[in-house]
Amino acid sequence: MERWDRIGRSAAYGAALALLPYLLIKVSWVVGSLMGVLPVGNGFDMAEWVVLNTVTVGMAAIGISLALALVRPWGMRIPGAPVVFCAWVGSGFLVPVLPFGVLTTFLEWHGGSQGGGGGGGGDSTMPVWEGVLVQFSFLGMGLGLALAVPSYLRRRWPDAFTGRVGDGPRVAPPGAAVVGAAVGLIWLYWAAGGTVGIAYPAERNTNGYVLGAVSGLWALAGSAAIWMLAQAQPARLPRWLPLAFGWVGSGSLFAWSGWKLPLTLYVALADPVGVTPPENPGVAAVLHFGAVVAGAAMLRTLIRTRTGRPRSLCDEQPGHPADRAVHGNR
Repeated sequence: MERWDRIGRSAAYGAALALLPYLLIKVSWVVGSLMGVLPVGNGFDMAEWVVLNTVTVGMAAIGISLALALVRPWGMRIPGAPVVFCAWVGSGFLVPVLPFGVLTTFLEWHGGSQGGGGGGGGDSTMPVWEGVLVQFSFLGMGLGLALAVPSYLRRRWPDAFTGRVGDGPRVAPPGAAVVGAAVGLIWLYWAAGGTVGIAYPAERNTNGYVLGAVSGLWALAGSAAIWMLAQAQPARLPRWLPLAFGWVGSGSLFAWSGWKLPLTLYVALADPVGVTPPENPGVAAVLHFGAVVAGAAMLRTLIRTRTGRPRSLCDEQPGHPADRAVHGNR
């Protein structure tokens, strides 16, 4: 077994273990609030709080299952499409914000910002130890996916990552890359202090600026990578490089905006007490919708790119070497 493959397998187990504290914390929030022993988060009533955190419980369970699928033999036998989709969404959620997570964790440990966040359903009264565990889960899962997903994909579809960009056919420039880049530029404009489309400038904070900059940069990087693959230029660039940036960038667009879009619509319609996002809800909703559509279309471009063989990333072939290896070692 290659060294990189061993690292990827270890990272998959580490990702599953890292996400376990987050799952247990979220379960305790749901059960504790229903029993009346834990408070409901600021700006939520009981039903909203339970629904939101039940969703995150489900997401955590899927994340742990995904991590195990990336390393266990049964993960090579299940259909490729659901594994690719879940790995893409999970990578889009967690890999792009690893630098931000490291920075905020460092600041919290040294007396900086307290609590908050929590990955959906966070609350300003969250104990410090819970906040540390939540950050550990996110950082551990993100780092684990960053190492385990490429290892899994290379084992299952090795030919998709070989060769150079110019080996594939040139196709029409994808409109999704243009939309993704436009969304990224707007986010970068807001991160730089721009106020067009900002309804409540006083609600902006450092974390929001940094997250906006990170999201904007990944949107631009992913869009540029998809454009390169579609145009088969530059011809001598190793294929795996734009694939990696296209994978993470498109996943970030889809995952984060797919999470924020319903929350934005909820805030705009329900106007919960104590929840005032800085962005104009209508503008934010349009941007998130565009990001979701662009991210999904960019993934479609990724899995349909060719390497000189008539096969896409999610296609299966009977007797593929990876399949024979898995079935031979069951």
